[in-house]
Amino acid sequence: MSNEAPSEGWVVVQGDAGGFVQDITTGVHRLQSDEPVTSGGSNTGPTPYDLLLAALGSCTSMTVGMYARRKQWPLERVTVRLRHARTHVGDCAACENQDTKLDVIERDIELKGALAENQRSRLLEIANRCPVHRTLTSAIDIRTTVK
Repeated sequence: MSNEAPSEGWVVVQGDAGGFVQDITTGVHRLQSDEPVTSGGSNTGPTPYDLLLAALGSCTSMTVGMYARRKQWPLERVTVRLRHARTHVGDCAACENQDTKLDVIERDIELKGALAENQRSRLLEIANRCPVHRTLTSAIDIRTTVK
């Protein structure tokens, strides 16, 4: 892994063009991403979609926990399970191209604690407002340059 420290606010991802392993540096944290062996990788780290789901899941859990603490609600633990799939939108009557695929993220949130039903409902609303959820459901402008 390179010893290059990323500039503040930047995540640096580097990989050899001969494989899928990517070295990721974010601040003082270092991790790797890869693809499973069945996809030609060496399975040395989570896939890019696993990292995306981890970002959504951790943000969801943090946001729900923070809200419950602020309200002093009896939330003991939050577990978020996520799965990503690409599915055909063949059932979409308004879609111009029936062969188009749609990204679907399934997110199951388990709340442990003696919460009232109205508290559980409110925490679901809050989960849908976590910053990563809002980013993923908004229009995203990715500005790319090549050096």
